[in-house]
Amino acid sequence: MGTHTDAHIVWDWNGTLFHDVDAVIGATNAAFAELGLAPITPERYRELYCVPVPRFYERLMGRPPSQAEWEVMDAVFHRHYTEHRVRCGLADGVEDLLTGWVAAGRSQSILSMYGHEELVPLVEDFGISSHFIRVDGRTGPSGGSKAEHMVRHLDALRGTVDPRRTVVIGDAADDALAALHVGAHAVLWTGGSHGRASLEAVGVPVVDSLSEAVAQAERLAVSA
Repeated sequence: MGTHTDAHIVWDWNGTLFHDVDAVIGATNAAFAELGLAPITPERYRELYCVPVPRFYERLMGRPPSQAEWEVMDAVFHRHYTEHRVRCGLADGVEDLLTGWVAAGRSQSILSMYGHEELVPLVEDFGISSHFIRVDGRTGPSGGSKAEHMVRHLDALRGTVDPRRTVVIGDAADDALAALHVGAHAVLWTGGSHGRASLEAVGVPVVDSLSEAVAQAERLAVSA
């Protein structure tokens, strides 16, 4: 599945394929409570969220979190997220979109900042792993940028995937920045962690549904 001449999608997981925004905001508020911070609304979250995550916390706290504060908040976040993610599912229409892309003779992969050891079995549990030629989650500590992971992801697919015909689909500005870093295209959708205004500031196509994202990806990759 896939050759260097085929269009390729690199999917983000959290907030894109996996509709877990409620779990993320709940876990974020649990982390804030550890430091006596007020809870954040979904609207405020989408307005301020950014990566690396410590910078997001800085926006909310008015100062950078100390290393000790970051470690506490990170641990609390992941503990609560793990508890709440079981109530989350795939975004609407995902399975048909994945199937249709493969049926057209094209390839796709997942690159996520979610831990690799947790990501892989979760993708398998949804029964969609066969749609992807590679699934990569984060290895190493959390809180970093996606760009360096994108470099390694596409290096592992070298000879199969051409970055010029690759489109990253995600819900965060960092997804687009990672794509641009490796010479790929990006499409961002508004159903995840960022509001439209912050997504549009990146300068790539912004859409309101994943079906629109795939249609945009096809146009971008085919015209490359």
